[in-house]
Amino acid sequence: MTDIPDPRPVSDPVPDAPDTIVLIHGFWVTPRSWEEWKARYEARGFRVLTPAYPGFEAEVEALNADPTPIVELTVPAIVERLRSVIEPLEKPPILIGHSAGGVFVQLLLDRGFGAAGVAINSAPTEGVKVLPLSQLRSTFPAFKSPANRHKAIGFTHEQWHYAFTNTFSEEESRALYERYHVPASGGVLWSTVLANLMPGPQDAAVDYHNDARAPLLFIAGGEDHLMPPKVQYSNAKHYKAPNTVTEVVEYPGKAHLLPAQEGWEEIADAALDWALAHARPARSEVAGAQ
Repeated sequence: MTDIPDPRPVSDPVPDAPDTIVLIHGFWVTPRSWEEWKARYEARGFRVLTPAYPGFEAEVEALNADPTPIVELTVPAIVERLRSVIEPLEKPPILIGHSAGGVFVQLLLDRGFGAAGVAINSAPTEGVKVLPLSQLRSTFPAFKSPANRHKAIGFTHEQWHYAFTNTFSEEESRALYERYHVPASGGVLWSTVLANLMPGPQDAAVDYHNDARAPLLFIAGGEDHLMPPKVQYSNAKHYKAPNTVTEVVEYPGKAHLLPAQEGWEEIADAALDWALAHARPARSEVAGAQ
C-alpha cells in the first residue's frame, strides 16, 4: 500500500476543524454502498451524510424494479441536491466521492463548497480524454447503442465483475452485486462522453485554474478497470492553479469497488486523515463558479 503524504493524526488539535463528512456515491450504486464507511466515520465522532441523487432515496430493490428516476436523472439536478445538503452546514465539510461521486466532489469544490475533497476511482471531469481499453470494455454496455441515451443501463453480474470487482472472489462479487447494483442513467453517461466534443463548458466542467479551490486528493485503485489509474493521474494533471493542493495516491491491487474491498478500513482512515490535515475554510461562492 502506498502511504498518503503528510497525514496528521485526528487527535491533533485543529482550530475549527470539519465535523461533518459528506459521502457521495457513484453510478450503478446508491448511498447504501457507503454503509461501512459511514459507520466507521461515525465511530470516530463525525456526523456523516450520504445524500442520494434525486429519486435515489428508494432502496436498491425498488430502483431495480422501477428505474424511472434513474432515466430522468441529470447532472445539474444532482449538483443542486448536493448543494442543498451542504450549504446549510455550519462548517465546510469534508467531501468524499467514489466513481461519478468523484466528479461531483470536484464540481462542488470548484464552486467553493467543502474544506477538502477526496475522489476515489473518480470518473473524469470535462477535458480529460484518456480512454484506457479496460474503461472502454467496462462501459460498452452503455455505449453500444445511441438508443441507450434514453434508458437506464444495468450490468449483468459478469459485466459488474469485470468493471467493479475484478479482483474479488466470485462469491463476494455476486453478493455485492445483489446488495448494491442498480442501473445507471444512459443520458448522463452519454452526455459526459459527448462533452469533449461540444463547444463551451458542459455539465462536468470545472475551472482547472481556480486558485480558491480547497485541497483535493485522488485515490486510484491499481487494478481498477472502470476508471483506471491513468484517468486519475490525467485528471489531477489538468489542475494548474499554483496555490491549490492536488495529489494522487495509488493503491496496488485495488479494484473499482475499492470502498468495499478487503483493507478498505486503512484507506478510509488515510483518506480522512489527509483531508483533516489539508482542510481549510471554504466560501459558498468563488470566482468562476457556475
